[in-house]
Amino acid sequence: MSFGSSSQIVLPAQLPLVNLDSVYDEDDVIKMTLPLFSRMVKALTTVAAFLAFTLFAHAQHVADPRASLIDVPARQSLLKSTKEPLLRDAIRSLSYCTRLPPVPAPKGRMIIPNGYLSGSSGPHNPAAAVAAKIYDDLGKRVAAGMNQYLATGSHAESACALDQLDAWAKAGALLDYDRKESQQAWFQVEWTLSAIAVSESVLAEDDTLDPAEQKRVIAWMDEVSNKNISFERPATDTGNNHHAWRALAATAVGILASDDKLFQFGIATYKEEIGTIDQNGALPREMVRHENSVHYQGFALQPLLLIAQFDSRQGIDLWSYTANGHTIRDAIVFFGRSASDFSLIKPYTNDEQRPGFPDHDFAVYNFYVAKFGADGLPPIIVKALRNSVSDDRLGGNTTLLVAK
Repeated sequence: MSFGSSSQIVLPAQLPLVNLDSVYDEDDVIKMTLPLFSRMVKALTTVAAFLAFTLFAHAQHVADPRASLIDVPARQSLLKSTKEPLLRDAIRSLSYCTRLPPVPAPKGRMIIPNGYLSGSSGPHNPAAAVAAKIYDDLGKRVAAGMNQYLATGSHAESACALDQLDAWAKAGALLDYDRKESQQAWFQVEWTLSAIAVSESVLAEDDTLDPAEQKRVIAWMDEVSNKNISFERPATDTGNNHHAWRALAATAVGILASDDKLFQFGIATYKEEIGTIDQNGALPREMVRHENSVHYQGFALQPLLLIAQFDSRQGIDLWSYTANGHTIRDAIVFFGRSASDFSLIKPYTNDEQRPGFPDHDFAVYNFYVAKFGADGLPPIIVKALRNSVSDDRLGGNTTLLVAK
């Protein structure tokens, strides 16, 4: 191809000029070009959507690494002077980090037996509970110290909790495992890290604590969380409670460490999970858990509610995020209604549901009620929150943390 002096394109000799009018009529040309045009529009739409999502995702940054799960100074001030019977009961119920025995970091490879004796339902594996006890003890002791610091301002309690975390950080705990070798260990890390990172978000506001310890603990948590999410397989590991728990850990740690990768993982996961809510408010991946379907609906909601709470403190409103016409409230209402009426689960499974919901199953809803009130929520949730309720994976006593 060459260009003449008149800037007209000169076609190669072997390519004869064809007059389309002599070959195709107008309808033929339209028929030929419409599919091509349609494909071009779809491609451009896809690119635009991808660019919009990318720009939005990258716009989400940690705004304030010191912004805890809650407004700590304001809460301490309220708790110091409260005459509210429910809050007084919560304070009286608290245990003490300094009165609980130190929890030594486990040594050697992290291997935990499967949680169930077979598959993902049926009888629990007692060996798994034995192996997990040390991790539960860690969460309990750290939450105790954090709760006491919040309620009483005790720096001895906050120092006890941080010292406990620092011992595990120095030992490099929660890092010596592989998903393929022990999937239950992978699960345990997400739960343990969520628990201690929620507590650490409050402890980080105590300026009397050793800065070197704080720095070491947060750096360790950041390493643990990044490893934890690195095992995820996008095709199979989303849309379930484990994905949500890993995202809560990533959110809490991401804020503490100013790690935008982790922080954005939490936001994306929350939106993915809300996008799975069906027309009834159910989370479909939890509805396949046989006799535990209702319980797993609630279990998946726990980390999602705390992600929304954390992100609200960073100026991001996930509470009102809507996907396919649904918000997290729809899933909360479905959990509460189905916990009271197992017939609502029949469209999903014929398995008889396991009865009984302990108080800690409802502890997380204190965060929702503190923001939106209890109007319209199922009675089983409202009734449970009339008492002081705790869950160490969620920061200990949630009545103490946010109830009014």
